[in-house]
Amino acid sequence: MPRSKLEKTLIGSGAVVGAGVLAWQTMFPWIKYDLQFLKVAKNVHKHQESTFTTFLIDRFEEHVSTQPQKVMLIYEDCVYTYEFVDQQANRVANIMQRAGLKFGDTVAMMIHNEPAFVWTLLGLQKLGVAAALLNFNLRLKHLSHSILATEPAAFIVGAGEDLQSAVGDVMEDLQGLPVYVQGAAVGGVPPGMLNFDALMLQAMPVPPHRNLREGMTSGTTMSFIYTSGTTGLPKPAYISQLKANNIGMVMQFVGLSKDDILYTCLPLYHSSGGGLGLFSLLFSGCSMVLRNKFSASHFWSDCRKYNVTVIQYIGEIFRYILAQPPDELDSKHKVRAAFGNGLRKDIFEAVQKRFKIPNLCEFFGATEGVSALFNIANKPGAIGRISPFLNLIDPNPKVLVKYDMATATPLRDRNGRCIPIKSGETGLFIGKVPDFVISNGTLTVYKSSKEANEKKLVRNAFKDGDLYFNFGDVMYLDSDYFIYFHDRIGDTFRWKGENVSTTEVANVLTTLDFILDANVYGVTVPGHDGRAGMAALSLHEGKEDLTQDRLKRIYCLCEADLPTYARPMFLRLLRQPVLTGTYKQRKVELRDEGYDLSQVEDQLFYLDSQAATYSPLTPDRLHTFLRSKL
Repeated sequence: MPRSKLEKTLIGSGAVVGAGVLAWQTMFPWIKYDLQFLKVAKNVHKHQESTFTTFLIDRFEEHVSTQPQKVMLIYEDCVYTYEFVDQQANRVANIMQRAGLKFGDTVAMMIHNEPAFVWTLLGLQKLGVAAALLNFNLRLKHLSHSILATEPAAFIVGAGEDLQSAVGDVMEDLQGLPVYVQGAAVGGVPPGMLNFDALMLQAMPVPPHRNLREGMTSGTTMSFIYTSGTTGLPKPAYISQLKANNIGMVMQFVGLSKDDILYTCLPLYHSSGGGLGLFSLLFSGCSMVLRNKFSASHFWSDCRKYNVTVIQYIGEIFRYILAQPPDELDSKHKVRAAFGNGLRKDIFEAVQKRFKIPNLCEFFGATEGVSALFNIANKPGAIGRISPFLNLIDPNPKVLVKYDMATATPLRDRNGRCIPIKSGETGLFIGKVPDFVISNGTLTVYKSSKEANEKKLVRNAFKDGDLYFNFGDVMYLDSDYFIYFHDRIGDTFRWKGENVSTTEVANVLTTLDFILDANVYGVTVPGHDGRAGMAALSLHEGKEDLTQDRLKRIYCLCEADLPTYARPMFLRLLRQPVLTGTYKQRKVELRDEGYDLSQVEDQLFYLDSQAATYSPLTPDRLHTFLRSKL
């Protein structure tokens, strides 16, 4: 395969050294960041050629062959070697083959974070069967929709009464789909379901022949990972073998190797835990400490106990860890790198100062996306860089462009081309779809949704025939070409004719020392166009009440730091955060409930301008408030 322009530049980047670098930095102060990135990217790209012919299941079997007794998983103080996991995966494959499944089929699986998730997925891969990775928090309509969305040939349910109960509630909707249950007691399988454990005891641990997956190519579907459902029903996104490999390589940006111990407490069904975590494990051959679910109080003690060297984070995890009482052991660990996304600028430096992690690598990507950004410079709040130099040599450039807020699509100039923004501006993030993605047939984003697929694509962006992917996210570009997340268009609302950034409002509110998190969204108000702002607040432990003093402080802060149209009209005090399984804020239910006193049991407050505070919301006050000039 011929070398790309980027690869040639990476290989030759060593020529730009010494006095030449000083001259370049004088003219372009930001060039030092490009050189830093090129040095790291060179090590990443050396792995890429093999991704077209060697897939994650192949890599796993190579690790089994070369390091069979190496620890692969540590879970609840139990150790699972590569050899043992392989034997369990073989049993899964033999069960599924005997059940008639074959290359190209799909199996839905809903399993908690546990070793069985790993060997079930690997067993399906040994046959070339795609795995639809279901969120184990789904129930009723969301669950049945997600199961059937990928047209699976079978459904494997993990251990746990909660999972069995959830599936039992939708059995009538599954149209006779075979349902296998793990972890059931002898004779305890619910009616209509099959005992997977009994089949595992009968199955042989011998590997199925590799010719059963000989048709596997880089375009073959490896799995389906669902969008997290922050704005509606989950959608299954295709993860091809090539994309799975590329996801597995991403942690090369922090130098992940077989000698590392990776800590994963994120859900394996999602692209962070299962993609960046599990796929990186399979790619590198390292060891993984797997936790059933995230625990702020056990996070660092786990890292010390198991000598963890690399950790993952997502969303608000670090915010919850920071909320724990300071401990003299906070910086006593062997963690050399943290890799993740969603770390807001307001706590970035606090994390560095308190936990002293040498390498904090923030990245930006999307389950269904075709490219990613990386902040390897420890720049607080930045999610990556897009410099003129890197875009010049990159065959698949990433661009911030001017956009239409109403349609979430790029604006076009008189020639019909997208309009790049300048530094100091915000723009919609789009990334060029690589030619090999198109040629390998891996362009399809969502299954069974042509309309959603096309909505993600930007055709003829800068020249006839080019194709870009629309991430739907708005970002800010600074003078050093660092990128900062500004807002997701779907989470932006209009009020008083102005666009309100939910992220900006949340960042202002969380500067108060008693507010742990702020989930901001827009709600409809009778007689008014657009949506009024509402903030659902989570408070720090020990500060569970919104006292008069705290309500006054919120009012004064909003008056000082937010324009009038962006100030929340309503507040809701959450008894517990409303989050997706990957700790992202979920807005759908909150937005639908709004300030409806008949639905909301939490305390509600409204913007009381006369009293210069936020006051408790009652039916009488609500009636008066809605009739006033908001």
